[in-house]
Amino acid sequence: MAKAADISTKRLISLAPENWVKWVTKIPDIVCGEILNSEFQWISRESDVLVRATSPQYGEFLVLNELQLRYKPEMPKRMRAYAALAEEKYNLPTYPVLVNILKESDVEIPTSYESQFAGLEARQDYRVINLWEVDVEIALTQPVPSLLPFVPILKGGAEESIMQRALQILRADEQLSQLETVMAFFATFVLDSALVQQIMRWDMAILRESPWYQQILREGEERGRREGRQEGWQEGRQEGRLEGILSGIELALEIKFGNEGLQLMSEISQIADLDRLKAIQQGIKSVNTLDELRQII
Repeated sequence: MAKAADISTKRLISLAPENWVKWVTKIPDIVCGEILNSEFQWISRESDVLVRATSPQYGEFLVLNELQLRYKPEMPKRMRAYAALAEEKYNLPTYPVLVNILKESDVEIPTSYESQFAGLEARQDYRVINLWEVDVEIALTQPVPSLLPFVPILKGGAEESIMQRALQILRADEQLSQLETVMAFFATFVLDSALVQQIMRWDMAILRESPWYQQILREGEERGRREGRQEGWQEGRQEGRLEGILSGIELALEIKFGNEGLQLMSEISQIADLDRLKAIQQGIKSVNTLDELRQII
């Protein structure tokens, strides 16, 4: 049985929390304290990490880290809510940071939330870090080990030689070695999947623990549901579920088997039975070869 992996956002930041908070806040004399519970009443999210910190200039405060796979328009309002809840729970000022992982468009991402209603105003500033604008050398030389899984999507990171440098760092440290699979996952966004699998290790048991992998699967299912709703309630609901599962299968095939795996989609997409598709989706996680998967199909 594969060993359970912890590659959560909290785990990544805890690899070198002081280096991380210095990087995200740009406060050079900051001293990192404990990583706190970031569950606020009805809010509990894998992408939030709350760190207690101090500095001679600012005293004790909180660094609120929100890592988003893709920026969403509701993030300014969410950052306002998270900052207020953190301050209320711990009675400390909060430095909120939004880290966006994948670039969606060229639209400028706001760095504050502002609202006006009935003569009342609300405002929350926060720092925005877009990983595609971050120089890859920061991850390789500062070092900020929490950034290593994201090397392929950092500025200047989409080169095989750069990824090999990052791999050497990951493989030289046992506690970092599990991150190779996550780095390979992000490498598929910029390199051919077959090439990625040649130079990096894959472990689906580990990858399934990644909140970003799970988010992409959920996005595929949600896209299918949206498309289904456009075709009517009963028929659309069935069609939406089919499209969602097919999107998840296609992503898993590409990640695990590359282009060769995607060739099976023409056959799989003809299947209209939800139970069969679910069995195939589960089968991709457990099989080691395409021949084994063909037997399930």
